[in-house]
Amino acid sequence: MSTVTVVCMALLGILLFLLGANVTRNRALRGAGNQQPTDPADPLLIAVRAHGNAAEYIPTMIVLLLVCSVLSDSRLIDVLAVAAVVVRFTHAVGMLRSASLASHGPLRDIGALGTYLVGVALGVTAIVTI
Repeated sequence: MSTVTVVCMALLGILLFLLGANVTRNRALRGAGNQQPTDPADPLLIAVRAHGNAAEYIPTMIVLLLVCSVLSDSRLIDVLAVAAVVVRFTHAVGMLRSASLASHGPLRDIGALGTYLVGVALGVTAIVTI
């Protein structure tokens, strides 16, 4: 397994934990107030969904990167690993900078589309390298 892929998997893990810490920070700022907001413009809800979205995709991407790395030493795996980091960080920034979850911005949309494309590419790569 290449150093690039290992570093990218570590960065994805770090992103997930930082997003979780951001939820904790927002909950602490909220104090005894409503800890389960429903307003799409609420900073706590935005933080929760940014973390939740990352938790939905990052573990699967890491597992697929591990599988692909075991099956192949192709540089394509490094490219996909770097792409995974870029699209997941882009998506997180897009969500956290959003004034409301009700609206989409270019960073959020590019990150989401990129996540789907990289995820599918990793899945296909795992299948064809068997």
